[in-house]
Amino acid sequence: AFVVASETTAFDLIEAEYIREIEPGEMVVIDEKGLRSSFPFARKAPHRCIFELVYFARPDSQLFGQPVFEVRKRFGRQLAQEKPIAADVVIAVPDSGVPAAIGYSEASGIPYDVGLIRSHYVGRTFIEPQQSIRHFGVKLKLAPVKSTLQGKRVIVVDDSIVRGTTSRKIVKMLKASGATEVHLRISSPPTAWPCFYGIDTPSRKELIAASHSVDEIARYVTADSLGYLSLQGLHGAAGDPEGKSFCSACFSGQYPTTLS
Repeated sequence: AFVVASETTAFDLIEAEYIREIEPGEMVVIDEKGLRSSFPFARKAPHRCIFELVYFARPDSQLFGQPVFEVRKRFGRQLAQEKPIAADVVIAVPDSGVPAAIGYSEASGIPYDVGLIRSHYVGRTFIEPQQSIRHFGVKLKLAPVKSTLQGKRVIVVDDSIVRGTTSRKIVKMLKASGATEVHLRISSPPTAWPCFYGIDTPSRKELIAASHSVDEIARYVTADSLGYLSLQGLHGAAGDPEGKSFCSACFSGQYPTTLS
């Protein structure tokens, strides 16, 4: 039998053999005759979603021909080169920040440790419809490991900042747990534009990077410093140094299709 799925982890679960990805614009038909494919529309340049590599895809998936976990580690290594800072420990905002934090630690030589524990009974807080739910969700979702944090200069790595409210809660939590400095590092550029292609991101007025500078965001989240991965560094680490294979409109505002 043939099976199709949005991520390769589904094949691992049922021990199916992974063959290949369905190409942009390709139509795959599976029926009693077997499997066949066609390209019924004129070929266009692909614009795969780079935010899948940053956040949405499972880290144990293969996506766009690459292992997601390794790509996220490359984001972290590049981030350490672009935004270095003296510190005692690198921690992640779990779970999506873990691969980039490991990469940051490898490139910087600063040891990686667990500074936040995530409860797996809470969903993704930035999607929650009400701010009050998002605020309380952060407390339910994350708990500090005080023995890792006390008296330490901490680099905390996350994949993105959307509204900034979650990051503010995290930084305050780390400082309340004894961190002497908290340096926030983000393994993607500032998210300043909404997605119109199916990803559930807020309107532009809700995105903090749409109306605030990096310094202003740093002050809002109460971090001692804030550093984002550059757009060029993001594309380079994703294996697209010329920036032609991926859609990164949520960072650049350059949408691959005309918006009416």
